[in-house]
Amino acid sequence: MDEAISQAERYPAKYWHMRDDGRIQCDLCPRDCKLHEGQRGACFVRGRIEDKMVLTTYGRSSGFCVDPIEKKPLYNFYPGSSILSFGTAGCNLACKFCQNWDISKSRHFDKLADQASPEAIANSAERLGCKSVAFTYNDPVIFAEYAMDVADACHARGIQTVAVTAGYIHEATRRDFFAKMDAANVDLKGFTDEFYVKQCGAHLQPVLDTLKYLCNETQVWVELTTLLIPGLNDSEAEITAMCEWIVRELGNDVPLHFTAFHPDYKLTDLPATPPATLTRSRDIALKAGLRYVYTGNVHDREGDSTWCPSCGVLLIGRDWYEIGQYRLTEDGHCPDCHAAIAGYFGRFEGAFGRQRFRVMPA
Repeated sequence: MDEAISQAERYPAKYWHMRDDGRIQCDLCPRDCKLHEGQRGACFVRGRIEDKMVLTTYGRSSGFCVDPIEKKPLYNFYPGSSILSFGTAGCNLACKFCQNWDISKSRHFDKLADQASPEAIANSAERLGCKSVAFTYNDPVIFAEYAMDVADACHARGIQTVAVTAGYIHEATRRDFFAKMDAANVDLKGFTDEFYVKQCGAHLQPVLDTLKYLCNETQVWVELTTLLIPGLNDSEAEITAMCEWIVRELGNDVPLHFTAFHPDYKLTDLPATPPATLTRSRDIALKAGLRYVYTGNVHDREGDSTWCPSCGVLLIGRDWYEIGQYRLTEDGHCPDCHAAIAGYFGRFEGAFGRQRFRVMPA
């Protein structure tokens, strides 16, 4: 651990224990990092100093932006609203296709230019008219203590909280962390353990366990995202198996987003995902019984939009992040057939749109 880190940056971390061999074991996620004095975990932001585990990114961010909620992506959670988004540095996965690699793989704390207390973040969200705050850009699991304190400050002001996460977390931490979250978009990166091992340096089962816990044991609103990478996780057989598992284990109301890969980080030798792959995958998901299936990172109005699963009418017409048509009732029902639409909705007063702007909490 870098001795230049100040005392203020050595925030006491939870979720660890001392082993009989003198090493500290981090109990946050399934990596179970075992550390000698001065070492960091695989996430790089949790480490051992003076026989204790510390979180070095508490109160420190890689930047704050106000985004449309659809950018997370969340399409059935107060659509059209704005969300204050921020992240820190580091990650507990090692995805070769990471599209935020400059943040998630950062080993330099000059990435953390913005500092803000939980109260300052909540105050800023309220001042800016944001309905929610998102922990995103890198995985909030690794800065769980900070995210949970921000969530408490937000909830005190009636502001919702959203985790954008890979769901790679141990059971005890999972219960504490998601008890503070109102919604989550979970990256289900593929549906084979081989993909997780070779492309993410992780395993599939802990993610599936997180998803089953969230959907079956909590009130957290959950949407899933799968980035389709040509030749690695986009076969019809894998997509079919994944969708059938979602319907069977999570239910058919969980929205699923298929998004397009573009060459980045360590997978620059692969082509971008053809739009036809997303359309095909969406068709497979709908045939498997999923009721809300979306496409992303491509221009596809049909795949961007929300349709009534009962009568098929267009309910929310989207063009990228622009909402051009909104027909849901205030309590989330189809105005034509009166079917209830899964999700969280309210009075629609106009969409935030595709705009985005950087802010500094104060």
